[in-house]
Amino acid sequence: KLHTDQDKGDGNLKYILTGDGAGSLFIIDENTGDIHAAKKLDREEKSLYVLRAKAIDRKTGRQVEPESEFIIKIHDINDNEPKFTKEMYIASIPEMSGVGTSVIQVTATDADDANYGNSAKVVYSILQGQPYFSVDPETGVIKTALPDMSRENREQYQVVIQAKDMGGQMGGLSGTTTVNITLTDVNNNPPRFPQSTYQFSSPESARPGTPLGRIKANDPDVGENAEIEYSISNGDGSDMFDIITDKDTREGIITVKKHLDFENKMLYTLKVEATNTHPDPRFLQLGPFKDTALVKISVEDVDEPPVFSRPWYLIEVDEDAKEGSIIGQVVAQDPDITKNAIKYSVDRHTDLDRIFNIYSGNGSLFLSKPLDREETPWHNITVIATEINNPKQSSQIPVFIRILDINDHAPEFAKYYETFVCENAKAGQLIQTVSAVDKDEPPRGHRFFFEVVPEFAVHPNFSIIDNKDNTAAIMTRRNGYSRSKMSTYLLPIIIFDNDYPIQSSTGTLTIRVCACDSRGNMQSCSAEALLLPAGLSTGALVAILLCILILLVLVVLFTALKRQRKKEPLIISKDDVRDNIVTYNDEGGGEEDTQAFDIGTLRNPEAREESKMRRDVIPETIFQIRRTAPLWENIDVQDFIHRRLKENDLDPAAPPYDSLATYAYEGNDSIANSLSSLESLTTEGNQDYDYLSDWGPRFKKLADMYGGEDSDRD
Repeated sequence: KLHTDQDKGDGNLKYILTGDGAGSLFIIDENTGDIHAAKKLDREEKSLYVLRAKAIDRKTGRQVEPESEFIIKIHDINDNEPKFTKEMYIASIPEMSGVGTSVIQVTATDADDANYGNSAKVVYSILQGQPYFSVDPETGVIKTALPDMSRENREQYQVVIQAKDMGGQMGGLSGTTTVNITLTDVNNNPPRFPQSTYQFSSPESARPGTPLGRIKANDPDVGENAEIEYSISNGDGSDMFDIITDKDTREGIITVKKHLDFENKMLYTLKVEATNTHPDPRFLQLGPFKDTALVKISVEDVDEPPVFSRPWYLIEVDEDAKEGSIIGQVVAQDPDITKNAIKYSVDRHTDLDRIFNIYSGNGSLFLSKPLDREETPWHNITVIATEINNPKQSSQIPVFIRILDINDHAPEFAKYYETFVCENAKAGQLIQTVSAVDKDEPPRGHRFFFEVVPEFAVHPNFSIIDNKDNTAAIMTRRNGYSRSKMSTYLLPIIIFDNDYPIQSSTGTLTIRVCACDSRGNMQSCSAEALLLPAGLSTGALVAILLCILILLVLVVLFTALKRQRKKEPLIISKDDVRDNIVTYNDEGGGEEDTQAFDIGTLRNPEAREESKMRRDVIPETIFQIRRTAPLWENIDVQDFIHRRLKENDLDPAAPPYDSLATYAYEGNDSIANSLSSLESLTTEGNQDYDYLSDWGPRFKKLADMYGGEDSDRD
């Protein structure tokens, strides 16, 4: 309430209010000066207002007193409940934690004035989550209330915390929040196998690395605390089997480590151990964090192929070994209990020349052909061992055969030497150095010796000096050589080796005498000697000349043959009637005139001038044969027929005497008789065939045919 001493109560003064909230939150009665709150005030929104008031004369509008300032202070009441900073809290704590382990702290605030009474004094309490957790009423810290809580038993907890003002007294306002607490895992559980013994089986043919089965140990922990490593700690199969840890499934995979043999061992026992890889030292007192189980593996029998005693064989044989001699032996056996019999053979794809063979019963290799080390020093063959009762079971083994050298080749000149000596050569002058080669390979290397043949132990013209390095020097023995007296010298040289048995050969060195200048440069020599330095030997020159001569002969023959073919005309003249098409100047004629015979065969009657002599065996008794007159008047045709008849009579390759001979195709339905009737046409009634029996065994069949016919007729 505002009031001035100048106010006499007659209504002449007017009160005016200005400042914070004037006219909106606060209004003043202008006649009495009473101040009223127009709305509900909120201290938490604004706790202090500064206002100014003045009184004026209504008539004059003047202030009767100076403007005064006053403060309105809002007193707090408990009208706000405590509020938590988060609607929901999330916390975690390791399992097996001790009592009183701090989990999380929650905080609630009250908007009321903390300096005015207990309106802002908050107290915390737990509404849900006991007996597992507790909360500090003043600080709001949540702690564990039970020891050794296990995640495996319960992992999630929901705790409800209440914050109440007025110090928690009756009538105070309150607020709540939820705290979700998760127990995190620790490695407090060892792995455990669900069973103590496992059974597996494997065929003996299983290759290393083949999986046989899986085993798994259970660990209720999670994450790295549940990681398990499997190993074989003991057992008679620790060398034959292995176990691999599958990180994804946490299983142990039993695999084959080495080749199994049913005949050697049929059952293996393994002791498999499962161990945590990340043990927690705080819980080692709970016991060993590992477990063991027995794994029994039975080996199943499989029919196996034969097994050789070695992975490969090396056989050495002398080059001069005789055919049929045994050079070595391979041995294989059936690894199965049945011990089936085995036969041996050579894979012929590896021995195409069939040089080697093998006894199928005992595997002994022997020679089928002689050997030649210089041609093939090594032979690589394959031997096959097969079970007799089960041919599908077979094995192969490589056999390397080395041919040992023997001294069976004589040394010889390394090349053909053509040597020249100057007419003005001096004694002791080197004119040629020769070397030798040998196909053999002695173990200590080659050593060749050169000597002049014994007949020329002391050659008057040349000497040979062994250089002791498998070469020899040819030296002159005198001064000057005359080409006119002796143009060529032949120097036979013996070359022998030092191996056993000693082999030797003789080579002849041809030395030609040539004219040279003072420096020893050749100026003139024989024609042959001049050509030879150009790379042409005597044999090469002869071969070239022969080739040229043969080529000339072939050209001449081809030209003559071509000219001979041009002499034969295709058509002699239009009047030539030796064809099926005949030109007539008058009407008439028909098929009988043109189809009587193939006149095309009569062209060029002189085509076969050469005749071969023939002598028929004429029987002693010759019967008179009635002849018929020729049917053709054409003289050319008659001459041709007589000539052909004579050729066939004298031809030694012609059919037997008076037999049917086909000379040419004469056409169909000809009025002319067969050409064979020219000499043998008779009447059947007067024909007597008894003479056929006198012609010998070659005509026995014919005599039986015609002789039998006469008997039937009689």
